[in-house]
Amino acid sequence: MFLKNIISMTFITVGLVATTSVSAQSNLLNLYSSRHYQTDEALYGNFTKQTGIKLNRIEAGEDPLIERLRNEGTASPADVLVTVDAGRLWRAEQMGLFQPVTSKVLESRLPAHMHAASNQWFGFSTRARVIVYNKSMVNAADVQDYEDLANPKLKGKVCTRSGSHVYNLSLMSALIEHWGEAKAEEWARGVVANFARAPKGGDTDQITAVASGECGVALVNTYYYARLFGSEKPEDRKLMANVALVWPNQKSFGTHLNVSGAGVLKNAPHKDAAIRYLEYLASDAAQSYFASGNNEWPAVANAPLNNRTLESMGKFKADTLNVSALGKNQPAAQRIFDRAGFK
Repeated sequence: MFLKNIISMTFITVGLVATTSVSAQSNLLNLYSSRHYQTDEALYGNFTKQTGIKLNRIEAGEDPLIERLRNEGTASPADVLVTVDAGRLWRAEQMGLFQPVTSKVLESRLPAHMHAASNQWFGFSTRARVIVYNKSMVNAADVQDYEDLANPKLKGKVCTRSGSHVYNLSLMSALIEHWGEAKAEEWARGVVANFARAPKGGDTDQITAVASGECGVALVNTYYYARLFGSEKPEDRKLMANVALVWPNQKSFGTHLNVSGAGVLKNAPHKDAAIRYLEYLASDAAQSYFASGNNEWPAVANAPLNNRTLESMGKFKADTLNVSALGKNQPAAQRIFDRAGFK
C-alpha cells in the first residue's frame, strides 16, 4: 500500500521494525530504496557503525517509489532515493524530486561520467548491456558490435525484451548520443527485421531462449548472465554450456553501461546525513557491498571487486558516456522504437 502525504511511517530499521517520527530525530536517515539484496544489510549496518546515524528504509519497486515520492510532495519523510537505471533517476530529476549536491568526496571518488550533469544524482555501481549468443548457431565474429544485430545475416535469430523497457530505452539513448537519431532508427528497424519472435520476457528469459536454440542471439544485462554463469546448479551449468558473451563495440565507444544510483531528495529532512550517505556509498567498503550484491561493477576506479564471477568474465572497454544522456534521450528512444515496430 502506498500512502500519500505522511509524516510518521513504518520503516525497516537495521535489526528491527519501528514507527518513527521523522522530525523527532536529527541523527537519522530515511532511505527509499528499490534494492533488496542480502549484502545490502551489511551496507546499511556498516554505515550506522561508522557514523552513528540510524538508518530507516522503505523498500519497493523502482517506479512505485518514484510515484510515492511525487504523491508525498513536501511532506515526504524521505532523505535519499536509491534506484536502478539512469532513465528512472533522470525521470525523478525531471519531476523535481532531487536537489543538487556539492561534495568534494563525490567529486574525487566518482568519475565525471557518473555524475548527472545537474549533480542531483550519481551512479554508484554499473551493469553492462551485452550480446549473448548460441555457440552452435552464431559465429562470434558476426556479433562483435551492437550494429551487428541489424545485419541481415542474423535474420530470424534475434531475441530481446520489450522496446518499452527502460533497459532497452537506455541503450537506445546511448546509441542516439553516439550515432544520431537517423542512424539509431535505421538500426532499430534492422533489429526488428531480424527478430526470431516478438519481444517478451525478462533478460533471464532471453538467455534461456538463446541456450535452447529458440534464438541465436540476444541483448541482456550482465548481472543476469553472471547469476547463471556463476551458478553451482547442474541445470544452470548445462544451460550456460550453450551460451557465450560478447562485450560489444570494443573498437569504438565501448560497451554500454547503466547504473544503480542515488540522490538527495529535494525535501530531505536530514540533508547532512543524506550527503554523508552518498559519500559513504563511494567508499571502498560500500562499493564492494553495493556492487557485488547484484553482480555489478563498482563505479569507483580501483575499488575492490570481491566477486569471482565478475573477475572470471574478464575485462572490457566500457562506454564513458555521461549518465544524464541515458535519461534525456529516452523520449526520442521510445519514439524510434515505436516507429520501428520494436514493441
